[in-house]
Amino acid sequence: MRSNHRGSSCPLPAIRCPETNRQRSARPVNRSRYDGRMGKPRSGKRSVLHELLDGKGAHASPLACVEDLSTELAGSTVSGFPHSVWQILAHLNYWMEYELNRIDGQPMPYPARAADSWPKESKPPSQTAWDREVRRFSRTLQALARLANSDSEVRRRPVEMTTPAHAEVSNSVEAVLWQIVAHNSYHAGQIVVLRRILNAWPPRGGGDTW
Repeated sequence: MRSNHRGSSCPLPAIRCPETNRQRSARPVNRSRYDGRMGKPRSGKRSVLHELLDGKGAHASPLACVEDLSTELAGSTVSGFPHSVWQILAHLNYWMEYELNRIDGQPMPYPARAADSWPKESKPPSQTAWDREVRRFSRTLQALARLANSDSEVRRRPVEMTTPAHAEVSNSVEAVLWQIVAHNSYHAGQIVVLRRILNAWPPRGGGDTW
């Protein structure tokens, strides 16, 4: 990942959601690998990275921002904004899984265009598809949290580059995790704004209203 935009409005690229377009989708992540092979977790205390992945302190929980939305609200669009919450969530899921695969030594080809990251359709095809995407988000956040709490040897390990742009930034496991946190925060803010405009804030899981 790098700080250049992977889309018209975000710092990372993206890929079409598997629910709306099977043409491109992230390779499923074998999350069990992150339980044992990624090194011993640090005792007890959660890392700052873990806290930020959960939305502690800096902003509302990213998962809480989406898990209580209906299909209708998830697919709603507003004037002047290019994406729905459904599209943003699919985009987030793609890039988290992309980077987990890269960390695990099984990188996917870097997308040719930023537009390949986003679902074409603004609405999820069904409530089932939306619920599946939310569960995917939760599972992937958990896998990232386990990595964030790994020991320093794991976090310092280099990650394979998949695009020339990666040569311009740090590519340790920890650096990639910070990029993911920044990307998630960027889009979580967009989701909060969309929900406010749609009169759907705060979420059931809680969120600041001041």
